[in-house]
Amino acid sequence: MDTPTSTPTPPAYPVSRPHSGDDARFCLGLALDVGAVLTRYGYPPVRTGADVVHLHQALFGFIYQEKP
Repeated sequence: MDTPTSTPTPPAYPVSRPHSGDDARFCLGLALDVGAVLTRYGYPPVRTGADVVHLHQALFGFIYQEKP
């Protein structure tokens, strides 16, 4: 069976960091919202400051490119 060939879509992440260094979208609320989604999927709730910090760091690493 033949499968159609197409150009793969390039990944959307990571994105470049804003030149100013500030991105209002990247905030504590983002980490808390992602934590709430994880909880809805059956993962343990994000309960401590250390959990929030680890999640925030993981999101930062996923979202942004390292500066050259």
